[in-house]
Amino acid sequence: MNNDDVNVLALVKGKERYILLYDDTQQAAALRALGRQASNPELSFSWYDAAVLSRKIRSEARTAKQQNRVANPLVD
Repeated sequence: MNNDDVNVLALVKGKERYILLYDDTQQAAALRALGRQASNPELSFSWYDAAVLSRKIRSEARTAKQQNRVANPLVD
């Protein structure tokens, strides 16, 4: 992914909307944010929701890394 690109994750639960924007360098912070949301009892965002979105973040990171290797096979 280009450094200027922004990743977007969104989840709609009833009247609540959760939107997470992050770039590739902020993956760890995005994962922590999901945990904070899941631990907030005032939100309907659950640990299951956090797990599903965490998996999506990690999957997208792997895909981006693989695409970069295909585009730049000599770059490690």
